[in-house]
Parts: sequence; C-alpha cells; structure tokens
Amino acid sequence: MAKALGQHSYLFLENFIGGKFVPCRSHIDSYDPSTGEVYCKVPDSGREEVEAAVAAAKDAFPDWSARSPEQRAQVLNKLADLMEAHLEEFAQAESRDQGKTVAFARTVDIPRSAYNFRFFASSVLHHTTECSQMDHIGCLNYTVRCPVGVAGLISPWNLPLYLLTWKIAPAIAAGNTVVAKPSEMTSVTAWMLCKLMQEAGVPPGVVNIIFGTGPRAGDALVGHPDVPLVSFTGSTATAQRVTERSAPYCKKLSLELGGKNPAIIFADADLDNCIETTVRSSFSNQGEICLCTSRIYVERSIYSEFLERFVAASKKWKTGVPSDPGNNNGALISKEHLEKVRSFVALAKCEGGVVHCGEGVDQLDLPEQNKSGYFMPATVISGVSDSSRVMQEEIFGPVTCVSPFDTEDEAVSKGNGVRYGLAATVWSRDVGKVHRVAKRIQAGLVWTNCWLVRDLNLPFGGMKNSGVGREGGKDSYHFFTEVKSVTIQH
Repeated sequence: MAKALGQHSYLFLENFIGGKFVPCRSHIDSYDPSTGEVYCKVPDSGREEVEAAVAAAKDAFPDWSARSPEQRAQVLNKLADLMEAHLEEFAQAESRDQGKTVAFARTVDIPRSAYNFRFFASSVLHHTTECSQMDHIGCLNYTVRCPVGVAGLISPWNLPLYLLTWKIAPAIAAGNTVVAKPSEMTSVTAWMLCKLMQEAGVPPGVVNIIFGTGPRAGDALVGHPDVPLVSFTGSTATAQRVTERSAPYCKKLSLELGGKNPAIIFADADLDNCIETTVRSSFSNQGEICLCTSRIYVERSIYSEFLERFVAASKKWKTGVPSDPGNNNGALISKEHLEKVRSFVALAKCEGGVVHCGEGVDQLDLPEQNKSGYFMPATVISGVSDSSRVMQEEIFGPVTCVSPFDTEDEAVSKGNGVRYGLAATVWSRDVGKVHRVAKRIQAGLVWTNCWLVRDLNLPFGGMKNSGVGREGGKDSYHFFTEVKSVTIQH
C-alpha cells in the first residue's frame, strides 16, 4: 500500500495480527540505504499491538498444535512454493530495503528463506523420541515432545527474511504459534511474507508479525508473561536486555549474537583458494554477516605475500549501486552504521595501523542519485595491536585486519583472544593440524579450507559472548518443544 505525502509516495506497512493487516497510529521512517532517502513508513508498535498479537497467537495454538506434523509440513511447503514464485519481487525488495546487491538477495537471501521452510517441513517428520525399559520392576519409560506455546521471535536487519524464516519455520513446524518482530530498518519482506500466509493455508493467528523498535515492540514482546520462549538474533548488548526482561518468567531463550571471527592461515595453505574465499568471507553482504571474517592471522613466512595478494584481490571487490550485477557489495544499512564503521577505520589509523585499500584510500564512482547512499569500499588494515578496539569489537562492515603469527599455539591464542566465539576458518593442508586447531578454537563453527558451507541439520550458534543455545535440525526442534518423560508400570 503506497500513499502520497506531498510529492513523495511512501510504502506504508501494517502489522499482521490474527490473519489480518491492522493499521498503526504512528510510524517510523525507513530509508533506502543506496540513496539515503526515506521510502517506507513502518509501524511504531508498542504494548497494545503486542498484546493483540499474543492473544491471537494464544487463540490459534490449540488447533495448530493438534494438527499432525504432516499437515503442518504441507503448509510450510506451500509457503516455500509461493516464495519461490515471487522470488524476483522479494529479491528486489530486500535489496532496496537493506542495501545489499540484488544479485546477493536473488542467489542467497530469498532462496535460503524458501529453503528454510522446506527444510523444517521435512525435518519435523523425522524426529524420534527415547524409550527405556525397566523390566525388573515392570516399567516402561518414554519421552514425548510437545510444542511450547507462543514463540517470540526477534530477527535482525542484515539478512532480514533469511533469518526471520530460520525462526518462523521450525517454530510453526513443531506446532507453536508465533509473534515475530523484524528489524524496523528492514521490515518490507516480512510484510510481503504476510501476504502469502492465507494462500499457503496458514490459519489466522499462527503467524503474527509486529513491526517496530526494540525498546518499544521488542521489549513488550520479550516481557510478555504469555510468551514462554524467545529466539533472538542481534547484538550482545540487546541480548542482555532480553535476558533481563525474560528472567522473571524463566523463559526458554536462544540467543544468536555477534562475532569477531578469525581466519588462521598456515604457510601450507592453498593460497589461491584461500585468498579468493577470504575476500568473500571478509566482505560478503558489505561485511554485515555475523559469520564474516574480521581478523586474519597469517603465518609469518607467507605474511607479506598473502597481504600483497589479498589487498590486490580486495581492490577488485566492487562496491556500488545494488542493482548493478557487476557489483559485489551494495550500501551499508544506515547512515549511523556507516559512521560507526568508518570510526573504527579512523581509530586504526590513529593507532598507527596501515589502511591498504578501501575507506579513505579508494574513491567510489557513484551515480548522482546514489551520492548520499551509505557506501564503503572493501577495507584492509594491518599493523593493529590485538588489544585495540578495532581487533576486539564487532565492526560489522567491510573491514578486516591482517596480522602475522609465528607458532600454532600463538595462532590459537590470538584466535581465542576476544570475548566472542561464533565462527572461525582454518587454512592448512595438514590434516592433523586442522583437527588440533579446530578442537582448540573457541567457536561454535569452524570451517577448514572453506567458508559458510552450511548443512542445516548441524547445530548453529556461538560460545562466550556470541550466544546461548544452538539452532539447526534437531537443535531447533528441541528448542521449540518441551520434553516430557512418561513412566508406565504394567
């Protein structure tokens, strides 16, 4: 729905509650990151809207949870079919709303969003429960798993539909109903998904989507007594607030938080493959992926060769208008975020770091209408100390730091020397070394000689400040259900 205001025509979003679109009294501006202009008005929901959504989800729960897994799976598969039928519209919308390239949205975000529904539609049919016999006392014990109830789902702005569907799909597959809150900066594809719900056969109230900010809508959702479970993806600071608000109700929590992910590159690495992949792992999606590489540790004997070749490859990673298929990166999410990312580069320079390419070194050639967009070229820095904020804090932009190491022990120690522990990559042809280092690195995911290869059956999540809990085939099923032990004496 678009309304004209003055000479502008804005997209106006509405909350989706109980199977219907419900207008909101006040709205938040949402910007097109590639132009810096407001193009969309997002509901500024609060307690009242969340109350209505939770009530709708509670009403829908008895009927939806009583359906067989097969019946629920049919609905999930239909939703996936509809998303694929509208793939190009979703990709264009995701790019405009988030700033990423259309090509990335078309090949990564939207196909994966549809696949999330297909994957959980299938996996929910294959879980089995445990049984134990105690014949000596004539007892049989078994477990059953029941859906929890209303799930509160909060997803971030970097992979908007991809991470929203990663939560909605397992939640409803397991028989829960949901109230979801996407980021207020990237709400459009979630709103488009709502339009497909009825056609897919999702009963009213099973999926409710509330738009708004964390402090208002998010706070009301995680603090609601009738929402026993919360899955949150976002910053560690916000997760602390989510935990505090949930604590009085002893809610089940899954928290997928930030990363400061190392790549450890040994002298025997296949450098061609390593450099190509590490450019991708450092800068994909403008570096706005929690799994991106932001610290690169290289064995000293190949350090100068690696740095020279890596900088040359990074300069070829093109940043510009998201619709141009020749560009690898589009715009960052917001003006504030761009300023934050730039401030880290300024800090690195201030501390004696060398900026080899990117911010302040390479000029972007942008068309007139994109001059106010939030663009930043791929940036490579060396000479930053391990204790610097640049090496310790999540930057979440197209910035990576390269640093040498001498021994395997030193590499592991540097890799583990931050408060995060989400992902790591290890580059070596030595199988023994790979297994040793993978075991010692404090990260929930370790990729060797590759990056972002995902089997959705496997656990996903981090250690330390990178989160609590795991999600994936079996892990999501366990999170979105409660286990009950039943003992029968016969």
